[in-house]
Amino acid sequence: MQTGPLPPPSLTRDLVLVGGGHAHALVLKRWGMAPLPGARVTLIHPGASAPYTGMLPGHAAGHYARDELEIDLVRLARFAGARLVSGMAQGIDAQAGLVQVTGRAPVCFDVLSLDIGITGAVPDVAGTQYILPAKPLDAFAARWAEFIQAVEAGEARPEVCVIGAGAAGVELALAAAHRLKTAGALDPVISLIEARAHITADLPAGPRRALMRALEKAGVRVITGATVASVSAEAVALNDGTRLPSALTLSAAGARPHDWLGETGLALHEGYVAVDAHLRSLSHPNIFASGDCAHLTHAPRPKAGVYAVRAAPVLARNLEAVLRGTGKLERFRPQGDYLRLISLGGQRALAARNGVSASGGWVWRWKDRIDREFMKSLSDLPVMTPPPLPARAAAGRDADAPPLCGGCGAKAGRAALARALSSLPAPIRSDLLAGPGDDAAVLVHGTGVQVITTDHVRAFTEDHGLLARIAAVHALGDVWAMGAAPQAALVQIILPSMSPALQASTLTEILAEAGDVLRAAGAELAGGHTSIGAELTIGFTITGLADTPVRQSGARAGDVLILTKPIGTGVILAAEMRQAARGRDVMTALEMMARPQGRAAAILAPAARAMTDVTGFGLAGHLASLLGPEGPGAEIALDALPVLPGALELAGAGVRSSLFEDNQAGAGPVDAPEGAARDLLFDPQTAGGLLATIPAAHANAVLAALHDAGEPAWRIGVVSDEFEGIRVR
Repeated sequence: MQTGPLPPPSLTRDLVLVGGGHAHALVLKRWGMAPLPGARVTLIHPGASAPYTGMLPGHAAGHYARDELEIDLVRLARFAGARLVSGMAQGIDAQAGLVQVTGRAPVCFDVLSLDIGITGAVPDVAGTQYILPAKPLDAFAARWAEFIQAVEAGEARPEVCVIGAGAAGVELALAAAHRLKTAGALDPVISLIEARAHITADLPAGPRRALMRALEKAGVRVITGATVASVSAEAVALNDGTRLPSALTLSAAGARPHDWLGETGLALHEGYVAVDAHLRSLSHPNIFASGDCAHLTHAPRPKAGVYAVRAAPVLARNLEAVLRGTGKLERFRPQGDYLRLISLGGQRALAARNGVSASGGWVWRWKDRIDREFMKSLSDLPVMTPPPLPARAAAGRDADAPPLCGGCGAKAGRAALARALSSLPAPIRSDLLAGPGDDAAVLVHGTGVQVITTDHVRAFTEDHGLLARIAAVHALGDVWAMGAAPQAALVQIILPSMSPALQASTLTEILAEAGDVLRAAGAELAGGHTSIGAELTIGFTITGLADTPVRQSGARAGDVLILTKPIGTGVILAAEMRQAARGRDVMTALEMMARPQGRAAAILAPAARAMTDVTGFGLAGHLASLLGPEGPGAEIALDALPVLPGALELAGAGVRSSLFEDNQAGAGPVDAPEGAARDLLFDPQTAGGLLATIPAAHANAVLAALHDAGEPAWRIGVVSDEFEGIRVR
């Protein structure tokens, strides 16, 4: 008889999606609505978002903010229960079932799907450093925004050359003309260069003539049958000697497949992955491809996002069929032609299909509605209803309690911990110099000391490789905070239920990522322990060596407070659990958590009177530990506090980590104005920064040394004996 909730099914198969293109975004949405039990999904993509290219010309023209054309892959992955590995795929070992990722351990797969698009082609001419390709979006959007600001300030000439006059090049030229005029340029100079005899050579004559009229009306100079000889910061030189003025040169000159595909052993067609009617590789039946990186051998089509969108449902069903082992696959039948909606700069567009075209504001509104509805379908994710509470429960259960956070937000409260520690007997060993209450135990070791600490985190990200790096940095923080050099580490890992094959691949990745961090810190991974449990948990016991340790106590009036990482990880992780955080803010927070503190500790320790790492008890709680129960007070400058992007906004919206209330109660007296910034003082941090008190005479030199070493650091306040507790001004 079943007397409790059923355990989750064991993980048995790894599905890896490489690239966050349109097809994979839609696959993740479908997966979140109906996941396949036992399958683990990983998305590999460089960054937190993927651009919706259909809105790129509108962004260049100033009609859309950058956020409006970015697919938030972090939120989508959270909704799908997938892990997002932020990195650039650079190779596939199909035989071993591995994807090589820049800066990461290889990622294992049983079934693989590619949707990596194509890469922007830049003409191979002198001065390529002056050419800005339309892809990737991040680089294009940032440089375009800088250029427009410079034009508005009178610091740049309103001159743009666009290389390549396919539909994308025409849209960019018209967008540039419109945006420069709205930026105040009276006579912008826009040139469009095409090597072929006609613009948009893949379009029929009718739509092409309509686009030529739009270009003439916008004042765009069109040069066809021309090739570029060189590019400089001032101009574009053509092979016939023509010199076109250009303060910014853009490239939309076609695109090409990613070079690394040629080294994978996959069957290719002109560099693109050759797939059959089921979107499956002709050479490797466990590998699929869709979107622009794929060549449909059964029905060749031009590269267009519409085919990726139409392929997504078929791809999702076929991936599930292979994962289930049913073997029954569905055919993808792409349409023969498709409706092209081409932006004309202003809020006008051209519609073309089967040689017939029409243009006007109504076409723009039609295109705008289609684009916005597509983006809305990937951003308005349904909230999955949690299981109902049992009708019968013991007294004291809080039905409104927030879900338990991961990372340090899952720690036991400070008050409960203090009560438990107070019951311990006094140490009797003479070689134990410091026990519970400091960052690490301190043991006599030869002429110096050895410190030993242990720490672990509940998973707050599905990316177990990244979690391993963060957990290692987090545990090392206690050693660094005491000014010790890391020596050796033991790892403790709890894996969720999974097959032996997935256990091996998961442990391999965790150990590789953690080992990389530990070795860089000077420590060796010497062993550990593993077990199977309800959820992924990673922890470390670490030893370190020092001549004289830096302790938590010792702050004196006049000391300067220095912090080496911004705060806000707790509120960002709490919001991400609820799909309420922006993906790029989550990614920034994760990257900051994974940043080691060894160099910063080496600079701070010789000068610090007291030091700790800011973790679960928040900045206020850890500062209170430095001050001690009967020590001096501290004054913090609120405007000097470094805060992670998005954290203030989320705290202002009422998002709290599950440890917030306990941290607020346990920090002692804190005199601070009410508001989001005050709340962040009690936000639990995971792998947070070092907090040190530095004598005022040395503070400037220490800060300068940190900045010269490339380490972030902020002067956030001073220690004072004029009052007790923490005062915020």
